[in-house]
Amino acid sequence: MQSETIEDECCVPPILVVNDLTVTRSGKVVLKDIDLTIHKGEFIGLVGPNGSGKSTLLLSILGVLKPHKGKIIIYDSEPNTRNFFGRIGWVSQAASYLPRQVKLTVKELVELGTVSGKNLFSFPSLFPFSSNVGRRNKVFQAIKMVGLEDVIDVDVSRLSGGQRQRAVIARALATEAEFILLDEPLVGMDREARNSLLKLLDNLCHESGKTILMVSHDLTAIRQTAHRMIFLEEKIRFDGPTNLFPDLETLADLRGISPTHESPIHINPIPWNEEVK
Repeated sequence: MQSETIEDECCVPPILVVNDLTVTRSGKVVLKDIDLTIHKGEFIGLVGPNGSGKSTLLLSILGVLKPHKGKIIIYDSEPNTRNFFGRIGWVSQAASYLPRQVKLTVKELVELGTVSGKNLFSFPSLFPFSSNVGRRNKVFQAIKMVGLEDVIDVDVSRLSGGQRQRAVIARALATEAEFILLDEPLVGMDREARNSLLKLLDNLCHESGKTILMVSHDLTAIRQTAHRMIFLEEKIRFDGPTNLFPDLETLADLRGISPTHESPIHINPIPWNEEVK
């Protein structure tokens, strides 16, 4: 039975295939020889040090950055083609930091996710929110999925950091996105908000069949949620199940970092009640 399940999964075409990708920014190679395949329903944690190319990879998948070499195929098409739109949800690092002078309710922010070139002139600032029943239902459903029904008419600027991040995710869900890309969504959150968001993302993956690729510097948190981990530093240094993610010593070896001391350093601690002179 297990072998049949594995065989069935192998027969499902991937939603994203990255082949031999190299990306340069300002003349510097940021990503090099990246090969990556993602299937529907995966929850992938993308980690790595600052400047390792994590955000660059997401922007390349979105088609914002053009590769120096290699190819990206997403939903059987190149990025930014007709098959792409409406199927990809994007939550950037700055998405939840709206200026306070921008007055948008949760409902209005989420409805932005339903705006396209075809319905631009029925945008709520020009026509009442309820003028389009189909769009209204999408918005209410997305808000319900992230648990913000009680603050639907509250200005986003009055929400907590965790609530704002949920509202931004709802905006992505309002497009009926199947594949959600998140860049550092846990930044600035307290423990309760972080755990709540991770549970939401886990539910979106398992109960709603969403595919999630999330960048985070919070290694501990992402290892509790993601099924698969990718460690990126110019190249992919590790890609595999979360339970096989390397320990710190192995990770240092993968990164080419050599120990500076042959043996552990022992420091004699000063008793806390002893005065330091």
